[in-house]
Amino acid sequence: MLSLGNAFDKSDMENWLRRVRGLVNNEIFSLMAELKIDGLAVSLIYENGLLVQGSTRGNGTIGEDVTQNIKTIKSIPLRLSGNFPPHLEVRGEVYMPIASFTRLNEQRAARGESLYANPRNSGAGSIRNLDPKVTASRNMQIWVYSLIDNNGVHQPDTHSQSLEYLKTLGFRVNPHNALCGSIEDIEAYHKSWIENRHNLGYEADGVVVKVNEYSAQNRMGVVGREPRWAIAYKFPAERVMTKLHSIGINVGRTGSLNPYAILEPVIVSGVTVRNASLHNEEDILRKDIREGDWVTIERAGEVIPQVIGPILDRRTGSGVPFKMPSHCPICASLIVKNTDDAMHRCPNASCPAQFFELLKHFVSKGAMNIDGLGEKWCNILIEQGLINDISDLYKLRKSDLVDLERMGDILATKIISNIEESKTNTLATFLYSLGIFHVGSEVAELLAAKYDNLGNIMAASHEDLIAIQGIGPKIADSLVSYFSIPNNLEIIDKLLI
Repeated sequence: MLSLGNAFDKSDMENWLRRVRGLVNNEIFSLMAELKIDGLAVSLIYENGLLVQGSTRGNGTIGEDVTQNIKTIKSIPLRLSGNFPPHLEVRGEVYMPIASFTRLNEQRAARGESLYANPRNSGAGSIRNLDPKVTASRNMQIWVYSLIDNNGVHQPDTHSQSLEYLKTLGFRVNPHNALCGSIEDIEAYHKSWIENRHNLGYEADGVVVKVNEYSAQNRMGVVGREPRWAIAYKFPAERVMTKLHSIGINVGRTGSLNPYAILEPVIVSGVTVRNASLHNEEDILRKDIREGDWVTIERAGEVIPQVIGPILDRRTGSGVPFKMPSHCPICASLIVKNTDDAMHRCPNASCPAQFFELLKHFVSKGAMNIDGLGEKWCNILIEQGLINDISDLYKLRKSDLVDLERMGDILATKIISNIEESKTNTLATFLYSLGIFHVGSEVAELLAAKYDNLGNIMAASHEDLIAIQGIGPKIADSLVSYFSIPNNLEIIDKLLI
């Protein structure tokens, strides 16, 4: 599935429109504006009018098969109506209505269970749930937004014609889509929905703008997985005021001490926010944020809440400037702070918090992609003594998991299968999964392209590494340091057995 680039203001949109017009020699074309639903993208495939497969975006190339769960969503037709082709693929956004999300959290609160953070996450979890009955109970909905493949039958000339055709087949197409002829039309549409989005009954985080004519789309093309002919014009983040009760500290997988705000609960963009990011000590001091302050917060990108700053005229004078703790709040190791690093760090590689974060990273979708092992199960496996380092994942047996509370046979089988499947990941993916400081997915790809095996990467000197375009001294230092630690080498040896 494709991913969209972002625009945040009129200038961004004007620049995008100028670029795409240049790609077609300033040929005149129309634009389609659609609400950007904050849900989960899915692909639906029909054979002879019957739904045969539903899948998610996955890693962008390989999706997750969620056919049985998709079939429980009442707004997705199991059988097409009208003049349908022998083969059809469409894309859409599955979402949880805000009323359904609120009701779900009320039910969980009544049972004493933890609450879901937002409709997007709870909706995505509902689609991926192992029990289709759970999905069916969540009142999930869909807006279909794209015709992908119909065997050449009924070839429309424009995207808007495709949407009209999809409606005749029984698909749910958003009624708020609008044809636009100019950037002014787009601005008016965008502004209107900034003001009215909270009346929709579902979350939308922007407007998707597409070139309407397929002939122009084809000439503009796609770069990587990003179409040149479409862009997401994001809504500005909503800002609200609340009280900052205290500042807590999380320890990350590389030992970073990450301060966060513990807030008086407040609703932002339809979601209750209790905690928010404070980035680092330098940012807190620069903004002069203090415990007890009234602060302004926003959900940046409609996802991650962050504190913008204090409301100084409401300060009582009782707060004191923030100071980072001198010892790790988890393992009590003395904290270190290098002059060239914005973060304070726990230097103890055996710190339990660092290992927990490393395990979460290792199994995550962008890393080894061991589906089924989320944060909760990572914590349980550590608490039960089943995992003491990441290599222990590959020693797990179904019998180790099946009797864990709320695990069950189906999930245990799935996790063991996914652990086994993760052994086929690429060198770049494995390297990124190790969680080496400064080694993100792009750096891992550079290293895998230069060296044909992990042994050669481990043996590379600082000089060898900085000779690779895109790898600087900090990354080289981090790699050399990581591969010089005996415990790291021992874990890698066990992973490669």
